[in-house]
Amino acid sequence: MSAPHHLLIFGLGYSGRAIATLAQQSGFAVSITSRNPQPEAGLDVIAFSAAQATIAAATHIISTAAPDAQGDPVLARYAADIAAAPRILYLGYLSTTGIYGNRDGAWVDEDTKLAPTSARGQRRLAAEQSWSEVALARRTLDIFRLAGIYGPGRSMFDDLRAGTARHVVKPGHLFGRIHVADIAQGVVTAMRRPANPGVHIFNFTDDEPAASAQVVVEAARLLGVAPPPPLEYAQAMHAMSPMALSFWAENRRVANAKTKAALSLSWRYPTYREGLAAILAEESGNGC
Repeated sequence: MSAPHHLLIFGLGYSGRAIATLAQQSGFAVSITSRNPQPEAGLDVIAFSAAQATIAAATHIISTAAPDAQGDPVLARYAADIAAAPRILYLGYLSTTGIYGNRDGAWVDEDTKLAPTSARGQRRLAAEQSWSEVALARRTLDIFRLAGIYGPGRSMFDDLRAGTARHVVKPGHLFGRIHVADIAQGVVTAMRRPANPGVHIFNFTDDEPAASAQVVVEAARLLGVAPPPPLEYAQAMHAMSPMALSFWAENRRVANAKTKAALSLSWRYPTYREGLAAILAEESGNGC
């Protein structure tokens, strides 16, 4: 980039921080919103309620904010400002692979017809449609559908150490995952590519959908501890929250080949094995 592009990220959360850090390292000027802004070293944190001027100055916008029952919180407040902003070249929205709904273990890809089966997935579909309307076919809008997010401080290691990990067994039930570093890598790669106006869909999920039990056993092996005793799903479900039950009610395998080809990238952590090993190395002070 010959001159710094200005990226505005809505949402100072786990993924937002990772994207902000890598974008800065890649030459973007970055601002990031918080509903309760506090100074953070290396980050330009601004109040969500005071983002109007930054929108007007931004060339790129990424939203990590999840919709609620009232809709997308960013567009509820700033749709008109974003649509009218004179410098914006690029919009990005972090969605979820939950938008594909339950497929009883079948594969889906970026072109699969959407059929969200949960209220959460239906809200995401509405949010994707709203962002597409704001893009108005004259800007690039990338929609990133994320699988289960994990990384340092947010992995099965934390549950094992806290004694809260559960070894739930549900034969044939698979989950996709994505390491937070691969989210950041993928988003920054997408922002830097030459792209035509219009909506582009990317599946950010690793290369091997896997059972939750496999991840528990591997994390325990790496820690050198015994995994929790296996627990059949029919028993475990009685202690699950409504959110957890909704995740376990859906079973699909999400393909990512089209995404990786379109962005010319490979994941740093193509399966949970590499991701867990890197997290443990970083936590032990041996990571890069």
